[in-house]
Amino acid sequence: MSGSPCVNIIGAGLAGLSAALELSRMGISSNLISSQPSERAQSVMAEGGINAAMDTMGESDSVQAHFEDTVKGGVYIGEEDSIRGLTQNAPAIVKELIALGVPFDNVNGRLIQRNFGGQKKKRTAYAQSSTGKLIMSALIDEIRKHEANGLVKRFSHHGFESVVTDDSSCCGVIIRDLFTLKAYELKGPVIVAAGGMNSLFPGLTTGSVANTGDVTAYLYSIGVKLSNLEFIQYHPTTAAIEGKRFLITEAARGEGGRLFVMEDGKQRFFMEEKYPELGNLMPRDITAREIASQEGGSCLLDMTHIDKSVWNNKLADLRGHVKHYLGVDPASEYIKVAPGIHYFMGGLYVDRYHKTSMDGLYAAGESACRYHGANRLGGNSMLGALYGGRTAASSASENLLSGPSDDIREVGIPYEYTDFSVPQSVAEPLARACAITRNEETMTDALRELEELDPSAFTLKDRNRLLLSEAILTSAAGRRESRGAHYRTDYPERDDTNFACRSVIAYDNGHHCLEFDKGKYL
Repeated sequence: MSGSPCVNIIGAGLAGLSAALELSRMGISSNLISSQPSERAQSVMAEGGINAAMDTMGESDSVQAHFEDTVKGGVYIGEEDSIRGLTQNAPAIVKELIALGVPFDNVNGRLIQRNFGGQKKKRTAYAQSSTGKLIMSALIDEIRKHEANGLVKRFSHHGFESVVTDDSSCCGVIIRDLFTLKAYELKGPVIVAAGGMNSLFPGLTTGSVANTGDVTAYLYSIGVKLSNLEFIQYHPTTAAIEGKRFLITEAARGEGGRLFVMEDGKQRFFMEEKYPELGNLMPRDITAREIASQEGGSCLLDMTHIDKSVWNNKLADLRGHVKHYLGVDPASEYIKVAPGIHYFMGGLYVDRYHKTSMDGLYAAGESACRYHGANRLGGNSMLGALYGGRTAASSASENLLSGPSDDIREVGIPYEYTDFSVPQSVAEPLARACAITRNEETMTDALRELEELDPSAFTLKDRNRLLLSEAILTSAAGRRESRGAHYRTDYPERDDTNFACRSVIAYDNGHHCLEFDKGKYL
């Protein structure tokens, strides 16, 4: 590895591992940088499965149908060129995972796929409800081979501090050893695969609190463009536990779980009444709004009728998790569920090659904005992370420094401790304004509250988080329509004339500059 050009990857979940693996296969060195080891990445928590049109269930599924469902699910503002690449490559990605040893559920070697929200075909491959954990295990093992041959260097327990720029281009990264608190500079292009923005919504997300969004917040503060921040996905079925929301995977409904409320002593299956075609498997934005509209903003999930063999062979780990965290046996008792923040469709703006608006800087996974438009389909997140990671790696490989870049230089940057989550003075207005349903008054009031805060009272990271919070609210207030996960009571209709496009926001000279782009940043 000595003396070779190198790519720096921030994050060691699915997108980061995929990028490192792709680079290794090209014979290119990478630094894999993460605050925690891959075994504790949020990707391990992914439960339901990964989509690929492999037609193993005899339903005449096709890549074209997967493409159309993804475009429709994203309410027609997903990047269609990228979505086509995503869906076309999905079968090969799943086959590669099988070759790496991922034990997807199968019968006599035939892959079994299940239904997932917003899709009429069974195209979600799964490993019970621990799919993310098992895919991550396979990728971690594969990466270790490349660590052994020197192509991957691990920097676990290292946090991101900043990028290094040369004439406005990214040419390196500064990281901090979280044990010694010493900071180091690494040269080379940078791929951001650091996950979503959970720190902005403490206690309200299903994701890891370690996925702070601080990399995104910092990059926004120095002028890197973000996109589609207003689209925050609420998963329909979560439950409150200490410090976060507990996810009850969509696989529960994919295997027959039914949402209902009690009326006059009887079960009313409201999703099946209103949406007879897809019922409980409508896209997540619609299902979450329907649950939120019920009395108390919650409902019950009935899984008591599910066959014992399904519990034993497909949902055993889900049952165990529900019993452990909620004290309920879902095979014999109803579960009270309510929507919780689950995924950020928006993030760093990237083009079809996963390049950001800064040369030498790339992004993939939940850090980026590319595939999901206004609403992500269940089963597309792990696919997007894997495909996006390899795409970003391919692009970064074309931007390697001409000389050796695997040297490490200590730099004297003071350490400033910051909590995982934003201060309540930021979190409360943001959560109130970015609820499942929104309106001008709540968003304007929240923005005013944030603008009245004294940034000098915050740490540097919290000042950046404050800017990112303002960017989310600015994006949401500017989209005067309802589309996907962004639903406004004052603009309840979709406006394809003015807003059938992504939002792009940049921080420039102290101002949040928002525009609705119809192709300028392709």
